[in-house]
Amino acid sequence: MSNWTLKEKSIGDLTVKIEGEEWTKAVTKAFNKIAKNVTIKGFRKGQAPKALIERQVSDNEKFLTAVDDHANEWLRAALQENDLNPISQPQLDVKSVDANGVELVYTFAVMPEVKLGDYKGLPYELEEVSVTKKEEEDELNRMREQYAEIQTKEGKAEEGDTVNIDYEGFKDDVAFDGGKASNYDLVLGSHSFIPGFEEQLVGVKAGEEKDLSLTFPEDYHAEELKGAAVVFKVKVNEVKTKVLPEVNDDFAKDVNATGVETAADLKKMIHDRLADGKKAQAEDKADTALMDVLTENATVDVPEVLIDEEINNQIQQLAQQISQYGMNFNQYLSMIGKKADDLRADYADNAAKTVKLRLVLEEIAKKENLEPTDEDVENEYKNIAQQYSMELDQVKMYISVDMLKRDLRNQKAYAFVKDNAETKKPAKKTTKKASAKKEASAEEKPAKKKTTTRKKKSETEETAA
Repeated sequence: MSNWTLKEKSIGDLTVKIEGEEWTKAVTKAFNKIAKNVTIKGFRKGQAPKALIERQVSDNEKFLTAVDDHANEWLRAALQENDLNPISQPQLDVKSVDANGVELVYTFAVMPEVKLGDYKGLPYELEEVSVTKKEEEDELNRMREQYAEIQTKEGKAEEGDTVNIDYEGFKDDVAFDGGKASNYDLVLGSHSFIPGFEEQLVGVKAGEEKDLSLTFPEDYHAEELKGAAVVFKVKVNEVKTKVLPEVNDDFAKDVNATGVETAADLKKMIHDRLADGKKAQAEDKADTALMDVLTENATVDVPEVLIDEEINNQIQQLAQQISQYGMNFNQYLSMIGKKADDLRADYADNAAKTVKLRLVLEEIAKKENLEPTDEDVENEYKNIAQQYSMELDQVKMYISVDMLKRDLRNQKAYAFVKDNAETKKPAKKTTKKASAKKEASAEEKPAKKKTTTRKKKSETEETAA
């Protein structure tokens, strides 16, 4: 006999009672198992009469051995009886045990019940975007910086110029470690060196030698140089300046972008790229707001075990990103001054939101019968293989079909919610003068009827990979 009691955070107690013949058989089997290892003087191991062995074996030992030997078997039967699927390791507590029977309590988490709120007709507010002339000019100048030529400069060095120098640092007239270099290219204004170093080189010429009297910052990483007064002896080998290319057709061709042959083409490409970037940002913002409303409308008692799993996933992704920069995870923690537990706490809120959204999308997919086709699955495998430059068979080995289908269901649910949202565009800001003009003309022209549009979104790009 078993009984399931659900508590908070989708954790429950599965109470199992074993009595009668089933318990008697389990205890007898346990005694026979123990008896094989009982040694009594004058008899071979396990060969003593049953009556003598029974004196050596306590009831409690027989009962607990019976529980140990059958706990998993009884759990499986009770799970099937109550149609339960644990998502955490069951914890066993023996509530009572005697010759008449045993009462066991298995405590574990199950997938939570998801009560959906409104998920159709939710507001989808997409901001209107525009690209300013300054933004276009800044991007054009950034590209010019990339294609700039470095030329030797006659005359004084200015901020933004590069000086090639030999230098050596002295503390109390003694050279210190790490304070010497030759033919070093230093961009003035880059703040690569301690405060004052670059500033004192503004105005120098090639061939000039100069002593720089400086003080190291109090928080400098080298203990022996913190707050120390030093002198750097500097020789200027060369002064170089950056010459930006003119914006003309030749420069446009040098950029080597598809369809760009003239300066006009280049400027249009810059405008379109900036506009596309802003549109993507606006859509991401609107998507996030839409999903926030979706999850707020739903009721889910998210179990801690799922949140912990998500935190682990996010930290693992962070560790992989860090490794690409040649740094291990412990070095990263040391650099940001945090412990692993601190980082987990930082990720907790986001992980909880992510899990809740995933559960809500799964419930919507179930309710709306959103099921990926075999073609959907195969295409997703191909997309992942292409994205990560992997062989298709290798991707299939790492990602199970069930995992991929679950992700595709959620993508379809995500698209379903967005397709059924009410798209709204906020009104553009107007000046008082424009507002007055609009009011004055309101009587002359009939108001246009407002319409509500819906914008379709393709499936999300995030995959189980």
